[in-house]
Amino acid sequence: MSEVKAVGTEAPKAAEAPVDDEPLGLLGMRAAVGGVLMGLANLVPGISGGTMLLASGVYPRFISAIAEVSTLKFRKRSIFVLGVIVLMALMAIVIFAGPVKDLVVNYRWVMYSLFIGLTLGGVPVVWKLAKPATSATWIGAVLGFVPMAALAWFQAQGPDATEATAGFLMLFFAGVAGASAMILPGVSGGYLLLVMGVYVTILSGVDQVKEALKAKDFDALMTPFMDVVLPVGLGVVVGVLVVSNVLKKMLETWEKGTLGALLGLLVGAVVGLWPFQVGVAPEIGSTFKGQVVTAELLAEIEPEKYPTEFFTPSAVQIGGALGLIVVGFALTALVARLGAGKDEVKEQAAAAAE
Repeated sequence: MSEVKAVGTEAPKAAEAPVDDEPLGLLGMRAAVGGVLMGLANLVPGISGGTMLLASGVYPRFISAIAEVSTLKFRKRSIFVLGVIVLMALMAIVIFAGPVKDLVVNYRWVMYSLFIGLTLGGVPVVWKLAKPATSATWIGAVLGFVPMAALAWFQAQGPDATEATAGFLMLFFAGVAGASAMILPGVSGGYLLLVMGVYVTILSGVDQVKEALKAKDFDALMTPFMDVVLPVGLGVVVGVLVVSNVLKKMLETWEKGTLGALLGLLVGAVVGLWPFQVGVAPEIGSTFKGQVVTAELLAEIEPEKYPTEFFTPSAVQIGGALGLIVVGFALTALVARLGAGKDEVKEQAAAAAE
């Protein structure tokens, strides 16, 4: 069995001894750090939660814990690791969702440029897993690239192209996609949400729930919880417990093609992140989400819901965007290198079944 295939298998008993010998306190600390990093990664498109778990050294344990829990095998250490990682990730998401959303809304071209670099930085991570490339790898890359590029094109057709479909099912599938992307290093769940057109919607919903809880206003809590948090949460559960196992099974049976598809998905994702766009308030008399815009309606529309328009960048903005892309690429590459250590990314990912 190849090294990548080993990621998708349950660790044999002989491999559990090193994990069991690690002091529980040290294991918990590593899991807590990994959970915080993974939560932050899911807020920032382009950074992979799996890569962050690699950096903290708990990725193999996380994968093994998911495999055990999803097959109703409840080992105390697996429950402990999974619980700590998930709890800390949720805390990071709740605390930082609002600030990250504000940065995207108010400094869109800056953040999008950074996201492009962060996303492209994940390509070498997946390439290390996929090489040497075969014909199946390239076929998978095309199959991964085309739908992602098509989704980006669809999103660019108009301000309501994706927002109109951001209902319960769309947010549910967004949760599935975001959670599934955490399983392999290099794949960003946050970016999938951005290209699907629900990134700001989800961050806004999480932030509204946090503010309602702080104010103990349970009436204000119900709308964002039912409209956003509940469908996304259900999708996350399905993504982790079901889709993650499907991905691991695909790695066992069609390793090269699956990794190629992930590569294509990463590269295709960049198509939807043209940085030079800005949110523009709809004009009075125009139509916004099926309603004629009046002065009263315009006052109620929040800036994060403004339709976006492309603009012609200045030379300074072009230079700044290129610099931010380089910075983002370097950051993701650095995190991946720290996570791989001496053994390289591929060897550490295989540690789950060694």
